[in-house]
Amino acid sequence: MEAIGDARERALTAHKLIDDYQSAIGEMSRVRREALEELLSSGMSQVQLAEMLDMSRSRVSQLLSAGVRPERAFLGTARLTLAIGGKQESGRSDPGDVLSAESFSAYETLAELARTVGLEAGYEVVPPPGHVHLNRPNLIVLTNPRLLPFLSQVMEADPHLRYLVDDKGWYIKEPDTGKEYRSPRDNGEFADYGYLGRLPRPDGKGSFLYMAGTHAQGTLGAARYVADNLPELYRELKARRFSAVILCKFDPKNNRNILSTERVTPLFRHEG
Repeated sequence: MEAIGDARERALTAHKLIDDYQSAIGEMSRVRREALEELLSSGMSQVQLAEMLDMSRSRVSQLLSAGVRPERAFLGTARLTLAIGGKQESGRSDPGDVLSAESFSAYETLAELARTVGLEAGYEVVPPPGHVHLNRPNLIVLTNPRLLPFLSQVMEADPHLRYLVDDKGWYIKEPDTGKEYRSPRDNGEFADYGYLGRLPRPDGKGSFLYMAGTHAQGTLGAARYVADNLPELYRELKARRFSAVILCKFDPKNNRNILSTERVTPLFRHEG
């Protein structure tokens, strides 16, 4: 490191290495805490764990209460990137790319969740026509295939659920059973369906989380469901591929106020 003559390059290299090491330490802390919790569940006592690790019982207790929470692995292992489909402003001669208020609220919900489990998060707007870069780690994608058309093709890797469109609009369908989930909002109700799943990256080197509502409220509802059920989702799925349909109900006076969320399908597992 000190052999790098240029001070700017040396500072940038050191900065990157520090970030990499901190991420690795955080991930190893998570793995350790999860393993300790499994050993406790299997019948070991904290005293036995302390003897095994050659540390005091109080230190073991501290690791179990203050260490990185295991369920953060459901979201990622380092800084999260949330890619959000944008649309162009209407009624302007020089329209820019904007996000719906509900989609940005979904980002804020997930960013706050990430902070509670020791992760940072940032977002990027994917402008029309929605060419989102999926081949990267720690990625969460938000919004319907209407704004991100390539996601319709990626969802073909999901054997249980699809987003489709016909003359009545977008809807979710179970290919095997033919069951359809058409948004109650299209009939004037204050509710929407959202897709929640982990899909494979096109390069085959990992996966990403995908949350997409039939309307913007469904995207926010899927994010709210994850925030409210993260420990259970991780316990059931770890980081495996899956999908589910979420029904959310929202406040008629404030579309960003989600009143309730409910999973209306099983947690469909895609492999194993």
